[in-house]
Amino acid sequence: MSNKKKTFEENLQDLEGIVSQLENGEVPLEEAIAQFQKGMVLSKDLQKTLESAEKTLVKVMQDDGSEAEMDAL
Repeated sequence: MSNKKKTFEENLQDLEGIVSQLENGEVPLEEAIAQFQKGMVLSKDLQKTLESAEKTLVKVMQDDGSEAEMDAL
């Protein structure tokens, strides 16, 4: 098994698969709990990635190469 970090899209796909399994209701309770916990970890990781992307997008480069928040312009 590779230690390569999964992409945002791969993690989102994994989370969607977990949600689908849990919604189906055919997963044994112990497995459902484990899947739910894994889904929560994935959800938090995805949220952190989105927050980081948002912070990056709200910054713009100044003429001197420094960054400034868009609100400061």
